[in-house]
Amino acid sequence: QVQLVESGGGLVQPGGSLRLSCAASGSICSIYGMGWYRQTPGNPRELVAHITSGGSTNYADSVKGRFTISRANAQNTVYLQMNSLKSEDTAIYYCNLQSTKTYWGQGTQVTVSS
Repeated sequence: QVQLVESGGGLVQPGGSLRLSCAASGSICSIYGMGWYRQTPGNPRELVAHITSGGSTNYADSVKGRFTISRANAQNTVYLQMNSLKSEDTAIYYCNLQSTKTYWGQGTQVTVSS
């Protein structure tokens, strides 16, 4: 069983920064990629950032230049550094892992408000 544990969410003022972490544990055969998604009430979950096992990254247009995804392969951990946060970044952020199956974390709330 694969488990993803997220941390780092919270309340931050506009213009501030947060760093999300997601640690994967359990029986993981091969990791093809890991990513972060977010969801707000009444809306579908959307991709924020993704990183492949080879280190290639892609980002949603709305976060390019502000968010950075990185990965510590040895620890099966993925990070999301979020800078210049805006109120529209407020959402529940979910970690995602693609292996022979797809796994999701439980989500962590990010609230950007003054």
